[in-house]
Amino acid sequence: MLAASLAVSGEVRLQNVPQVRDVQTMVQLLQSMGTSTSRGDNSSWILRTTDQLNPVAGYGLVSRMRAGVCVLGPLLARWRRATVALPGGCRIGHRPIDLHLRGLTALGADIRIQSGYVHARANARLTGAEINLLGPAGPTVTGTCNLLTAAVLAKGKTILHGAAREPEVQNLAAFLSAAGAQIEGAGTPTIEIQGVEQLRAVTHRIPADRIEAATLAIAALITGGEISIRDAPAAEMQAVINLLGESGAVIHATDRTLNVRSAGRLNAASILTEPYPGIPTDLQAQLMALMTVARGTSRVTETIFPERFHHVAELGRLGAVIHRTGNTAVVDGVPALSGAPLLATDLRAGAALVLAGLAAVGKTEIGGIRHLDRGYDQLERKICSLGGRIHREVEITDEGDLGDGGLKLSESL
Repeated sequence: MLAASLAVSGEVRLQNVPQVRDVQTMVQLLQSMGTSTSRGDNSSWILRTTDQLNPVAGYGLVSRMRAGVCVLGPLLARWRRATVALPGGCRIGHRPIDLHLRGLTALGADIRIQSGYVHARANARLTGAEINLLGPAGPTVTGTCNLLTAAVLAKGKTILHGAAREPEVQNLAAFLSAAGAQIEGAGTPTIEIQGVEQLRAVTHRIPADRIEAATLAIAALITGGEISIRDAPAAEMQAVINLLGESGAVIHATDRTLNVRSAGRLNAASILTEPYPGIPTDLQAQLMALMTVARGTSRVTETIFPERFHHVAELGRLGAVIHRTGNTAVVDGVPALSGAPLLATDLRAGAALVLAGLAAVGKTEIGGIRHLDRGYDQLERKICSLGGRIHREVEITDEGDLGDGGLKLSESL
């Protein structure tokens, strides 16, 4: 939605925005191109993009997160030109953007890649087309978002086949519709967009994060505890809720609260990541951490990013017994983990190590927590409020800037 604000002629007000590093990076990226940004209260942003925009998204910011590529669609749709660095983000395997580029080409863009940048131009207004977004691992989420945002300003009708169904795509569609876009089918494999001349000013509230809610639920279960999560989007978490319930967790969801309670050591599970509404790949590492102390042998199969297993070696340092073959990890549950120094290599791996460290006997120290801050808003404070023993140590570099720092965890309360 921050990226899509580039397509809006008028003021954009986004409410309930999490204070995570990726939001800060995206705001900086918009500012670097000329978007005016200001804070409302602690959780809202006000943005306005004028005709003075410079449609160049540089490497320094785009390299920090994959979502930076999402400025490509709105820039092309409104300004008919864009120069965007190839994206970065977590190191979880090869993640090409060929479906993004193929779709934008179908809409009428001329695209070339040179010196690590995507150079895109349209000689006239983009024109609607039929586009297939299915990749080898299923639909592309950021590709669906990028092309959806481009198509709302294209001339005529665009049909996105094989579109991602994730709740985040649905909410982006709701944001664009509130700004005047004409979109049907968001949340299904086929999205139809009738292009409009421009998008008007809009105010939109960001929904709760299903991945963070599930991470907190797993934190309660891995420590044998209990948690009530207010405003958790339980309807969007059904696959995870079913899995945890089948493993022995006691779970009750109401309209406003998700209650999760441990009834003792969980049973092993078979976990298969899939596009929504299946188990999200962004919860694979956290669920694997939970299975390290479950009773029996679990199988964890990663179908979206087959290389997303950097956390396996680090969990092994805590005493977990995990054997990986290809895109499947076999986890033999142990009665307890033991604290050790660890290093987070990506966002969700970092979350998994925090969860395992909470359950481990003794002290665990985790470095590389800059990854964790990309997607969790003050996770250690929330865990402390639940009784976890965790604190952050911040390093100061020679230049006086905040360094990476680390987290220290002792046996959970």
